[in-house]
Amino acid sequence: MLNVCCLMGRICADLELKHTPNGVSVTSFTIAVDRSYVKSGQERQADFIDIVCWRGTADFACKYFRKGQLIAVQGAIQTRSYTDSQGNKRKAFEVVADNVHFAESKKPDPLNNLSQQAQAAGIPQYSGDFEEIPSSDDLPF
Repeated sequence: MLNVCCLMGRICADLELKHTPNGVSVTSFTIAVDRSYVKSGQERQADFIDIVCWRGTADFACKYFRKGQLIAVQGAIQTRSYTDSQGNKRKAFEVVADNVHFAESKKPDPLNNLSQQAQAAGIPQYSGDFEEIPSSDDLPF
């Protein structure tokens, strides 16, 4: 049998790390995955896919990923049945992630970008080091 799933999409909301009663880390979130085709005269559609991460993968995802980031998920599709509050039988499909990966480059830090622009323009940079000037009344100027 083979159950392998690889997806890339944008995270729909900030992740929240939770723990089971036994202390196992878990998080669940949804990613928006654009469909590869667009029907003539319509806008591109997206599918919203539920992802579940356990243990170290959950810790890593919650620490480094935020809403709107592009994420690549590798895992397996899992189904589960349940009864909703109205007594209807439901079936849920989700991807249990084995690995999550960064799928876009890190956004530039605006402060670091300003520093690089100043260096390119020849503006001297503050180094953070101070030098004490000896206190003397005989200054040469």
